[in-house]
Amino acid sequence: MSVKNMDEKGRWRSRAVSFRMSEAEWEQLDTFVRLSGLSKQDYMIRRVLHTEIRVIGSPRVYKALRNELKDVCLELERIEAGAGVDDELLQVIRQITVTLDGLKEDANG
Repeated sequence: MSVKNMDEKGRWRSRAVSFRMSEAEWEQLDTFVRLSGLSKQDYMIRRVLHTEIRVIGSPRVYKALRNELKDVCLELERIEAGAGVDDELLQVIRQITVTLDGLKEDANG
């Protein structure tokens, strides 16, 4: 049995939710979670409930951004060689852009 935990309002999280995903969907979710700096549970709850996801810069987020940008660069090099752009790559680029914009706003605010 998993450890009980509370949300930010002090309520027990006692309900479990599960569903199936394709391998591609799983990898995309994993990427977005890494870029957010949140736990997978917190990220998914905020996405489902349409709550703002605020990324707080940390070494973990920096490493995730660095690694994802490295992967994006490799994909862009592949595309330059004549291959097409897939939707997953575009979604990752959009998510990185949103994350970096949020970090920039946070630094200025």
